[in-house]
Amino acid sequence: MREMIKMVVVLTVLSAFSGGLLAAIRNNTQDKIEMQQLTFVKGPAIKDIFEGAKNDPIQDRFTVKDGETERTVFVAIYDDKAPAVAMEDYGKGYGGDVGVMVGIDVEADTIIGAGVTTHAETPGMGARAKEDPAFAAQFKGKDAVTPIRVTGDGGEINAIAGATITSRAVSAAATKVGDAYTRLKPEIQEKVKEFTK
Repeated sequence: MREMIKMVVVLTVLSAFSGGLLAAIRNNTQDKIEMQQLTFVKGPAIKDIFEGAKNDPIQDRFTVKDGETERTVFVAIYDDKAPAVAMEDYGKGYGGDVGVMVGIDVEADTIIGAGVTTHAETPGMGARAKEDPAFAAQFKGKDAVTPIRVTGDGGEINAIAGATITSRAVSAAATKVGDAYTRLKPEIQEKVKEFTK
């Protein structure tokens, strides 16, 4: 019986030590991980959307509370046009969630660009949503406050051949961003003013 108690105590101490060590490592690397995601996962989509911005939208960002969720809003400032913001949301694709970054002109409430950030879609089919610039270009100029749908669902977005589910996921994510933008517009516009001073 003593051996059993001794083993339980040793196992408990080792588990507590391991858990504490893992928590400390996670806390110490969290900022680095976030910066890596911003640079290599979200960064390419942000840079494509905000081409020609005079600032660094990855550095110029803020967070807003959207119910229980905290959203990161990236800000782009231009010399010759209105400022823009970008937010990310997700749609349910064939292989899992599809992350989509959507840029919105804050004066016209129109989409200036969209790009897939993350996905687990089939290579050569659904994965083309990230690789095909013609697919992403269809979102440019669309009204950010109106639901976006593929043509098969009565919308204006031509689905990728063989990847209708992925195309619907991207459209759904863009619609979610538009909905969030509409809800948070007064707060977003107020914070964008700070970057344009």
